[in-house]
Amino acid sequence: MRWPGMGDPRRRKKTIRFLIILLIIGVSVGVTSSVIQGFLGQSDPLKVCIENLNTPYKMSVTLELYVDGNKAAIPANIGFGDNLVESNFLGISLGDELLSSDCQRTMYTLTNDGTIYVEWEKEYPFEIGHFLWIWDFPMKDMDESKSRMVVDGKESDRFIHALLKDGSVYRGEFYSEGFDESQESDFLPPDL
Repeated sequence: MRWPGMGDPRRRKKTIRFLIILLIIGVSVGVTSSVIQGFLGQSDPLKVCIENLNTPYKMSVTLELYVDGNKAAIPANIGFGDNLVESNFLGISLGDELLSSDCQRTMYTLTNDGTIYVEWEKEYPFEIGHFLWIWDFPMKDMDESKSRMVVDGKESDRFIHALLKDGSVYRGEFYSEGFDESQESDFLPPDL
């Protein structure tokens, strides 16, 4: 089979040169975008490690979490890095310290009692959703129309975007997509 542009030797050279230039441009755009994203992420409190930073802004909040009506445990040591290292399509490490095993994030837990600690260089509008993101809570599997967030006894209209306030108690009530409340009630005949 003859590929277009490969029959004539002059056209073949032009086609190969075009493909090489296209490859060089593609690789340089990919590397440049990775470097720019890494540079811009250095000032984002959700994407940096805080071990070597002066963090005078500190607070702690409490989170009670219920999934499908059952109390869910919030594990200890959330926010203390994984053993994953992010890399681009060429396998080159992007230098993201956030995922290294010795990285401490701005939002973390020390125990499994639901206490969340927050530290940063200055005041920042942290949200309860930021902690759920750091924890890798499966929000995509939850039905947001049935779920709600209660802050200090009052339902928040901002849901997971509720701002963290030092000393506040947050109660997240989430229902998974496949959860059917009728199975939990006595309205159905016993045969079903």
